Amino acid sequence: MDNSSLHPDTVARLLAPSMGLSGCVHSSMWRDTSQAAYLSEGQRSGWFPATPFCGLSWSLQGSGSQVLPDGSLQALPSPSLVVGPRSGPAQFRSAGPGRIFMVALLPEAFHALTGLDLSRLMDRCVSLDSVLGPEWQALSAEILAARDELHCQEILEAFLLPRWQAHCRQEGPSPHRYRDWMQQLATRAVASGHGASLRQVERRIKQWSGQSLRALRRISRSEAAFFQVRRELEAGELIWSALAQDLGYADQAHLCRETRRVTGFSPEELRQRIDSDEAFWAYRIWV
Repeated sequence: MDNSSLHPDTVARLLAPSMGLSGCVHSSMWRDTSQAAYLSEGQRSGWFPATPFCGLSWSLQGSGSQVLPDGSLQALPSPSLVVGPRSGPAQFRSAGPGRIFMVALLPEAFHALTGLDLSRLMDRCVSLDSVLGPEWQALSAEILAARDELHCQEILEAFLLPRWQAHCRQEGPSPHRYRDWMQQLATRAVASGHGASLRQVERRIKQWSGQSLRALRRISRSEAAFFQVRRELEAGELIWSALAQDLGYADQAHLCRETRRVTGFSPEELRQRIDSDEAFWAYRIWV
């Protein structure tokens, strides 16, 4: 079997949150390779793009490492992780078969629920127990003992819903779309610092989201490109130069540079890997 080809016995699922968590949870992902025999090194890997989202991750079975730019492995610090926003692509690799439950949260929501300064978590994976208190640690223990992904989701939502609803009663509803959230974030940063300098506003946005507004806009446009490529492929009319123009890039070369910065790959190589590389399972279920 090819080092990175699709394996028939792996499972990857995208789980949508309940409506009550709109504006808080973007989605959850479940990865199960426990029934997949003879996984190669490439098939035990997972590629993820730059993202503004914060993550919580639980390894119910197995352990793993982050693959550093030089190819070396850095062991993940705990089965329960807080994953900060990422300014660039990241690769992870499991040591063997495993089961992992991950949740992507909008950064401002995660900041509101935890009080964490997300700029300090940028491009980092840290043990949940090291940054969150007893209530979150109790949640973590429950999820690690869960039966399957649906049980994980049930436990997570029972924990988050009352906390998020209490926040919304105080602050008002959050926008549903990522672009709307991004605009609201900028507006709130300005409004909460009347008379503040541009640098102070930018610092506030970075504290709440982990990234600059410019970086958030770049990632938003790249995500829009992922979805547009999928739609145009299904319609049989993908033209990279036209796609670049439609999405507001200066030209096709600009699209290629931005895609490589966010994902680590050119648009065409990324498209091919999503279709045929086991390690790109997260992209396949996302788009």
